[in-house]
Amino acid sequence: MAGHRQSKKRRYITWAVAGAAVVAGGGIAAQTSMAATSWPAQKTFTGRAFDTCTAPSLSTMKAWHTGFYGAAAVYVGGKNRGCAQPNLTASWVKSVSSLGWKLIPLYVGAQPPCQSGSNPEKLTSSTAASLGAQDAADAVARASALGMKAGSAVYLDMEAYDTTNTSCNDAVLTYVRAFDKGLHAKTYRAGYYGFSSSSAKAVATAKDKTDLPGNLWYALWDKNNTTTADWPWGSTQFTGHSRGHQYMVNSKESHGGVTLTVDRDAWDAPVAITG
Repeated sequence: MAGHRQSKKRRYITWAVAGAAVVAGGGIAAQTSMAATSWPAQKTFTGRAFDTCTAPSLSTMKAWHTGFYGAAAVYVGGKNRGCAQPNLTASWVKSVSSLGWKLIPLYVGAQPPCQSGSNPEKLTSSTAASLGAQDAADAVARASALGMKAGSAVYLDMEAYDTTNTSCNDAVLTYVRAFDKGLHAKTYRAGYYGFSSSSAKAVATAKDKTDLPGNLWYALWDKNNTTTADWPWGSTQFTGHSRGHQYMVNSKESHGGVTLTVDRDAWDAPVAITG
């Protein structure tokens, strides 16, 4: 997310690395054909969501519950998570959920070997599978500890990278598949955040859809509050409440007398199960 791990300038540079998107598949089938176990019904939200680096205080969440936003993304873990989370506790999750907020769990796992910047955890071709499994186990443990139950979606945050670098892209997809398999083994749904020109494109256009996420949250900063009008990959892809769209970043705004700088999202996808 803008300003959360990279500067806005850096993210615009890396966002522009890859070329235009093409039509590809993925979606509801990927998230429902996961395991032989009995899956809880997914909880979805359709409307505006916001994300910001540090989960806001409970008082801020109360003030912001005006009806403009109905969901908030929170960074539940990952070695590359950019901000401390003093407010993000099981008690906070329970309290904001009781107010009516829907929560979108984000996990900032290992980043691509060809990505610029110095992240604490980077994957390589040789470590991608093991890191993906390791990070999935950590993501489930952290989400569960916060009161986000089995059946919840957890969104893996993959920042922009050069998808034309074949070895790098293959390593990323290996990591994502291992991460998703780990989530599914614990009955958590797999989601993915990335850029429509690079990291999201890599998942959306992959020829082999095996173990890739069924829910795609694409960053396309066109200021259009939609998950359909600017959807880059064909109208039949990621259907059935499987899309999120980060459409505006670094938006300074006030609700209920409290000001925050957030990124705006159009949402039509699964969220955490907290009740």
